[in-house]
Amino acid sequence: MRSLQTGSDPGPFTIGCTTVYCFVAQSTAVLPDISVFGPYTYLVTELLWGTVALALVAYAGVYREAARTVAVLYPFALVWDWYTLEVGVFEIPLRTGVELLGIPIEEHIFMLVVPAMVVGTHETLKIVLED
Repeated sequence: MRSLQTGSDPGPFTIGCTTVYCFVAQSTAVLPDISVFGPYTYLVTELLWGTVALALVAYAGVYREAARTVAVLYPFALVWDWYTLEVGVFEIPLRTGVELLGIPIEEHIFMLVVPAMVVGTHETLKIVLED
């Protein structure tokens, strides 16, 4: 990775910025263009990764644990997401435009998928590594 001073154009592969530096990926790998789904792009990716999370949860048989983790983290994620969207930390251009409580529906799905993915991955690794 190379770093650029804030204010300079980091280019299309920006990974993250602080008040001083922006970090830019040096990869020349061609990524698939999933924007063909138009306003459904974010929804499609969330459903794809949600399916992976559900498969991991199912494999490990940890439905209750995943549901409990989602239930505990969801309120925090909801407030955090609402705040970052309100202050303009990020925008989501390829989304359906459907909102619930002022937050894109895709973000609500994201808040379900991520904790389930973490629990499913953790528990699946425990099973696989014990064998």
